[in-house]
Amino acid sequence: MPDFDQQNASPGAIRSVVVAGGGTAGWMAATYLAARFEGRGIGITLVESHEIGTIGVGEATVPAIRDFFRMIGLHDFDVLRATGGTPKLGIDFAGWAGEGTRFFHPFGLYGLSSRGVPFHQYWLKLAQAGLGRDLGDYSLCTEMARNGAFMLPVDNPVNDLAVFDWAVHFDASRFAAMLRDLGQRRGVRLIDDVITRTVTDGETGHITSLETRGGLSIAGDLFIDCTGFRALLLGEVMGSSWVDWTDLLPCDRAVAMPCAASGGFDRPYTTSTARKAGWQWRIPLQHRVGNGYVYASAHISDDEAAATLRAHLEGEALAEPNLIRFGAGHRREFWRGNCIGVGLAAGFLEPLESTSITLIQTALEKLVDLFPDRACDPALADEFNRATTLEYERIRDFLILHYHANRRHGEPLWDQMRAAPLPEKLAHKLSLWRARGKLVRYEWEAFFDPSWLSMYAGFGIMPAAHDPMADYFTDAQVVEALDHMREAIRAAAAHARPARDFLARLAPEASRAAAPVGVG
Repeated sequence: MPDFDQQNASPGAIRSVVVAGGGTAGWMAATYLAARFEGRGIGITLVESHEIGTIGVGEATVPAIRDFFRMIGLHDFDVLRATGGTPKLGIDFAGWAGEGTRFFHPFGLYGLSSRGVPFHQYWLKLAQAGLGRDLGDYSLCTEMARNGAFMLPVDNPVNDLAVFDWAVHFDASRFAAMLRDLGQRRGVRLIDDVITRTVTDGETGHITSLETRGGLSIAGDLFIDCTGFRALLLGEVMGSSWVDWTDLLPCDRAVAMPCAASGGFDRPYTTSTARKAGWQWRIPLQHRVGNGYVYASAHISDDEAAATLRAHLEGEALAEPNLIRFGAGHRREFWRGNCIGVGLAAGFLEPLESTSITLIQTALEKLVDLFPDRACDPALADEFNRATTLEYERIRDFLILHYHANRRHGEPLWDQMRAAPLPEKLAHKLSLWRARGKLVRYEWEAFFDPSWLSMYAGFGIMPAAHDPMADYFTDAQVVEALDHMREAIRAAAAHARPARDFLARLAPEASRAAAPVGVG
């Protein structure tokens, strides 16, 4: 098709977008918008300073990130090679249901439904008959994770038992650098400078330009705030206040420290291990292992947290501890005037379910769906804010469930979280599950039924009854059907190969990305 002719655009059409801040959020925003509006005559400028570092520890994702790759013209393998990345089948939760326990949250389905009755109702029927089975036995993702194996999904699986998805772990600094290169090749204008002043229109209150220490004045029609927790534009200039959720999610700090891998890559998943005052992440990459301890500072000192993390490293530490302070919550308005917050400038939820990058991605998708003209009709911002608030609340509630359902008795943080009152929507979900195994899905849920089911089963939260529609079959018939499903899962998993073999396929080109890159 021919290039876009600006004469075809409406007089008030957006012609320039300015992204304030780089890192993962800034370069995801700039690159995504450049791809979506290619040929539309919209100039995109990103302002970042090499003097200002980024947090750079967002290394685990959910499967939707692969849709983002495709949208900006990247192949999954390109990203894995350039970032030292590895495949991720889900999250292994160790110690959350008590010391010595573990369960898996997979990116895939459980079992097969029958006669319109969900699989888990038949699973519950057997459990209530004293014939309980491990739910993970009916998940292909879980089976592969147990075996340290991986394979790519096929386009036409033989049945739903073979349906699964996967995400990636990557070096966040390398990912930002990869996007920086791609974005500039797509026409994004990069300005390496420090923002010193934001100029607004006295009548509309909209931002008109950013001024820099180097004497530049950068004008724009629409501004994307990716300046991190400071929220230089959305918070400081536009005045969007902070909604604080630290009473619901009290972990307020993290200490991060990469280490050398103790052996070859054999765990295609993230590990979350419960500790006395929070939890520790383990994210395996090709060139190192990412580690961090997310904790509540009211229950442990920074020094003790760093010492705890260091004591649980599997290999030699590759850097000094990096302390990160944060608070759970979000900006009351994510979009105000002609300014939209993305990433940490919009809000923060601890990385327990790897949602930080997802929230960047969905913000950009919503922005394109509601893309304004220069007037920035408030109705568009209102819908963006409504949907994004719901999305944050849904993720928040899923994270709270992890803490509320814990079985770590005698530790102040964990005892406090079990006893804490629940948000209304989460309490409603739990009450319906406990009554009859009913799974409830609200608008803008980031996690679907299998995810909630993995939590309920992992923590041993069992309902009082199952769906009576499951009684169409006898216990013996259900046992036979589940046995067949289990064998089918094992047969499908037999086609997977050791996860390290998957990475070996990338090795010839992976060496080109071996040298570390700077933080964006």
